[in-house]
Amino acid sequence: MFKDVKEFVRYASKLKDLREKKLSGTSVYVCVGTGCTAKGALRVYDAFKRELEKRNLLGKVTLEKIDDDKVTLNRTGCCGRCSSGPLVKIMPYRFFYSNVTSEDVPEIVEKTILRGEPIERLFLTDPITGKKVPRIEDTTLFKNQDFYIMEAIGESECDSIEDYIARGGYESLVKALTSMTPEEIIETVKASGLRGRGGGGFPTGLKWEYTGKARGDLKFVVCNGDEGDPGAFMNRTLLERDPHLVLEGMIIAGYAVGAQKGYAYIRAEYPFAVRMFKKAIEDAKKMGLLGENILGTGFSFDVEVKEGAGAFVCGEETALLASIEGKRGMPRPKPPFPAQSGLLGKPTLINNVETYANVPRVLRDGVEEYRKRGTENSPGTKMFSVAGPLKATGIIEVEFGTTLREIIYNICGGFVEGEEFKAVQIGGPSGACLSEDFLDMPLDYDTLKKADAMVGSGGIVVITKKTCMVEVARFFLDFTKRESCGKCVPCREGTMQAYNILEKFTHGKATYEDLETLEHLSKTIKTASLCGLGKTAPNPILSTLKLFRDEYIAHIEGECPSGMCTAFKKYVINPEICKGCGLCARSCPQNAITGERGKPYRIDQEKCVKCGVCASKCPFKAIELV
Repeated sequence: MFKDVKEFVRYASKLKDLREKKLSGTSVYVCVGTGCTAKGALRVYDAFKRELEKRNLLGKVTLEKIDDDKVTLNRTGCCGRCSSGPLVKIMPYRFFYSNVTSEDVPEIVEKTILRGEPIERLFLTDPITGKKVPRIEDTTLFKNQDFYIMEAIGESECDSIEDYIARGGYESLVKALTSMTPEEIIETVKASGLRGRGGGGFPTGLKWEYTGKARGDLKFVVCNGDEGDPGAFMNRTLLERDPHLVLEGMIIAGYAVGAQKGYAYIRAEYPFAVRMFKKAIEDAKKMGLLGENILGTGFSFDVEVKEGAGAFVCGEETALLASIEGKRGMPRPKPPFPAQSGLLGKPTLINNVETYANVPRVLRDGVEEYRKRGTENSPGTKMFSVAGPLKATGIIEVEFGTTLREIIYNICGGFVEGEEFKAVQIGGPSGACLSEDFLDMPLDYDTLKKADAMVGSGGIVVITKKTCMVEVARFFLDFTKRESCGKCVPCREGTMQAYNILEKFTHGKATYEDLETLEHLSKTIKTASLCGLGKTAPNPILSTLKLFRDEYIAHIEGECPSGMCTAFKKYVINPEICKGCGLCARSCPQNAITGERGKPYRIDQEKCVKCGVCASKCPFKAIELV
């Protein structure tokens, strides 16, 4: 444990020199992110350990020296190509191997580590060009990104506080504690223009200022790591690959607002992220960077992990606080805001994972340097989770102001064969659907707001022409209605009624009156709901009504333009192929199929519920959905 700042600074200086030497020597980095671990990365790591020990090559990193003839073995966080895992990076060559198995390890040690030879069959395949590339930074997906928060991909140790310190970690904390007052820190964050990365983009510095000025003998800092959006895993990625970056941001925030305790609220479905953050807390305490009298400065601050049970509504800050208190996660009316009366009725600062991760960067680089990225009113970078039928998908990091066209076609490589752009849904399940007219719109908080959309947590779902926009609205509303806590009537009852109307559309039973009712109901839910879940739940409906209204009208008039809604189709038996075996009739749960054995059978369309059992049972493929 470091007793004072000078002792820590000397230690950090040694670690920096050590890391430079390690990267210039021979090092193995095995990705142990969730994706790679699911595909056997830990077995690969153990295989490297056994093979290097057997050859007497495994070295240990100490402050005294790194043996030039030894190999250091490290665990690194998510590298962003989970589908190609397990991933392994070999330094100093920077070779990036994919789909590595335990059986590949002896060959890697013999050829690459001992002789410096590449193994081309293990190189990453660029999903966009289809070519093998020796280094991850050579892939199209990585070339066009701006890695700022996600720096040192593939060559940082996710479970090592020493590696984080060697990369400049906790320098911002030292700067804050020794040369800045709490007011100066808050002013710096305000000047940086940093905005909350978890949803609405509220100015971070203002929220800190309100909490700092609030009266109270006890204050809290809370990190919202709930991340309930389906398909979004930006927070999980950060917590797994760089937990100390988030922790340092929380400690700085605690000092700035005068808090004594912090809580990291992380959903229990992220077990690896929970383990990594708990280890980061433990290691920081051992070094005197967390706990009582941090680095001898007189400032004391502690952090504890609270695991969430997976309720989407707990992404709303007051519902999250209720959950930490052991109550059912339900929002409460505001004001008072958490900055005045939050956890246990005390002033509480709440930011999300990515917001805290930006704070050490702001203090490290300074306001002017930080604002070089992004736009005037939305400085910095943003992590997005991109999904859809694109050549490359996953977590990306880009500057604010980057266009959707740049993300879809330059970074992610465009669509897979046979697919064409129709829309993009941005902002998670409560986000808006945007048409092709918005492809060149810069992504930032204010521009998206003008388009009745939002950055949200950063989810981007790309939709093709084969997809029905009415079904998209129904799909997302199905999620939000199930996740409603039920406290307020507009959300509890309104989302259910809106969903029922959307079901009428997709089942071919809607009327023009239903269209009018759906629009009116959606606006009412948005206006009258208590919290952000209800207020944003109708966004997919309202945006598709605005930009794709013709599809709703087509459903009323008896057609699904995309051909996706089966209610507008029917199963028919091709009499030229049907052998009259009767298997389809015996399998039909509605007794909708009749006929004589040995002759073509027929389907009664009034009775048919389009379950598809008959088509799946027909051995001659005589039944088609047309």
